[in-house]
Amino acid sequence: MKRLLVVVSVLIIAFSTLGFAPASAVASAPAAPAQADKKYEIVMVAKMEGVSWFDDMRVGVEQFGKDYNVNAYQIAPDTGDPAKQAQMVEDLIAKGVDAILVVPNDPKSMEPVLKKAKEKGIVVVTHEAQALAPIVDYDLEAFKNEDFGVVMGKALAEAMGGEGKYTGFVGALTMETHMQWFNAMQEYLKKEYPKMEFVSKQPYEDNNDEKAAYAKVQEILKTYPDLKGMFGNSASSTTMEGLVMKEKNNKNIKVVGLSLPSMAGEYIKDGFIQQAQCWRPADAGYVSALIALNILKGEKITDGMDLKKPGYEKVILDKKIIYGNAPLILTKDTVDKYDF
Repeated sequence: MKRLLVVVSVLIIAFSTLGFAPASAVASAPAAPAQADKKYEIVMVAKMEGVSWFDDMRVGVEQFGKDYNVNAYQIAPDTGDPAKQAQMVEDLIAKGVDAILVVPNDPKSMEPVLKKAKEKGIVVVTHEAQALAPIVDYDLEAFKNEDFGVVMGKALAEAMGGEGKYTGFVGALTMETHMQWFNAMQEYLKKEYPKMEFVSKQPYEDNNDEKAAYAKVQEILKTYPDLKGMFGNSASSTTMEGLVMKEKNNKNIKVVGLSLPSMAGEYIKDGFIQQAQCWRPADAGYVSALIALNILKGEKITDGMDLKKPGYEKVILDKKIIYGNAPLILTKDTVDKYDF
């Protein structure tokens, strides 16, 4: 009798530890086998703490954790220092997390530590870092970055009437996507609008710091009093360009660039930013985590699969790069449609 009770108790304990993967994890995949150990730990390492863009990304990562019953959360350095970000990844490797998601400040400097993570058997998914695709599991892009840059360049040219002096920002010269947008924009404008002149040797850097961007915009206006246009490949710089133009009541200098509705909305509606572009950071964080979970569960990432967020319903798989189609264009007519 005692032996029977022991057997029954063991079975009760065993069944009580079983957890089942959500049926919605991948639309077309069969139900995943039960997990009997622990919750997966999936961590997003964002570029910088205290930035509206990555505050929204955290929303998506944490929502994913709730939806799929995994331990998903986000961390980030207090500055845009690539070394600090790499050290955070080192700490996660030492901790032995199941998956690391990362939006690198400098993909090149992140390469050694991500190789180490892979050697330790940790799933690694990057976002905004195509150059790292060969060494990680997958890189997620919200769209083709060259297309995004051309759209920005076209908006600036139309706002400026196709001629005049302009300059602008990236978060940092090491940020791969920012430079992809800039280079595609430059190539397009040189070809299609030869009367437009890029006046600085290279784009300015703001390191995703609004105070730094605000001060630099003021300096640029003094340096180039005949400036006709500005772009921002960082949400911080575009927003600060709009703020400075509003403070000076200057609608002669046309502004376009990357920003969020919550950051640039008032400047767009008041006519101090002509157009902003973005994608939903929360969705990118959510989809990155879903890719990692699929890998952890042994499920394949396939061309055309549905990754459960708008713009990612039918992704394009190019080797180890996953492309969505999730750009958002913010104008006076569209900006109020969004609440992030």
